[in-house]
Amino acid sequence: MKNSIKLSALLLLVSTSLFASTLGKKHNAIVPEKKDVITFLSLPSDRGIDVKVEKSGPGKTIVIIYDQDKNVLLKDVTSNNKTTEKGYVLNQLDNGDYTMEVTSNGQVVKKDIHVYNDDQTKEYLIKK
Repeated sequence: MKNSIKLSALLLLVSTSLFASTLGKKHNAIVPEKKDVITFLSLPSDRGIDVKVEKSGPGKTIVIIYDQDKNVLLKDVTSNNKTTEKGYVLNQLDNGDYTMEVTSNGQVVKKDIHVYNDDQTKEYLIKK
């Protein structure tokens, strides 16, 4: 009877230590990569685009607007804030196609924009 109790205790101790040792090791643990969230919205007056960046870590955000010939029309570097939001008025641009590029923490998002006249007002269309 004493041997069976000792054997049970020994098996319990060994199984517990094996279980604990496999849980304690985290070899090749997969850590999900956090990415910045970049959104494009209309400005309230429909005169341009509002760019909002919610950052996963520190770093600056760069917004560049190109024309159809890849000439840089605007380059804007924003602050290191966790959330950055800034509006860009497009009603002074000539009719045509443009590209808006937002770079934040190595992540690049490009949107094609078409600017045109609708009666007396300048309109724009964000292509997907």
